[in-house]
Amino acid sequence: MIEIKSLASSSKGNAYHITDGYTPLLLECGLPIKQLQQKLNYRLSDVQGCLITHEHNDHSKAIKDILKLGIDCYMSAGTKEAIGSNHHRLNEIYHSIPFVIGTWKILPFKVFHDAAQPVGYLLANRAGDKLLFATDTYFIRYKFPGLTHIMVECNYSEEILNKNVERGIVPVEMKRRLLRSHFSLENVREFLKVNDLNKVEEIHLLHLSDKNSDQAMFKRDIQGLTGKMVYVP
Repeated sequence: MIEIKSLASSSKGNAYHITDGYTPLLLECGLPIKQLQQKLNYRLSDVQGCLITHEHNDHSKAIKDILKLGIDCYMSAGTKEAIGSNHHRLNEIYHSIPFVIGTWKILPFKVFHDAAQPVGYLLANRAGDKLLFATDTYFIRYKFPGLTHIMVECNYSEEILNKNVERGIVPVEMKRRLLRSHFSLENVREFLKVNDLNKVEEIHLLHLSDKNSDQAMFKRDIQGLTGKMVYVP
């Protein structure tokens, strides 16, 4: 059993609460600490760890306050250096080397984004559930057998983006950055096609662009492709 609660999912801020009923975790902390407290009914202190994918503010805004609350935070060495903190509760993690938080076994893996050393996470609990968390990456090179839950960025549609560039709504420079830093609907489709989805219960599409996405269309598209429950926070 895995419960997923999206606290925020956009370029303005990203944070997600997950639990297997035993060990609550925070994935990202890209909101002001007061907002995080409110969204978790002032029970943030119950969280037993916070996983950070990279240093950008919309993913790490509350990191110093999270540390002050006595919550261990986990990130790559590059992300730690970019954040500029040596707090004793800041734990370095490494690609392809698993670590444990409570009832979760967590495997960090390499992703591709314009950040110091970004990572994604594969989380497995003792009940056999497997959750993939991958955001802010334009490519995922791995296949993940036995997934039950997928949380994946679906930032933009190439078709919508191209139309916005033609209309002058989005600068060409922004398009170039998106192509090399964020996951498109088209790439999400290809990623899902090559992975075994037999055990998947839920797919969560994360971090949609304000201008270059269509929530209803994205949900309909991925549900039609996979036949799975799809959520768009």
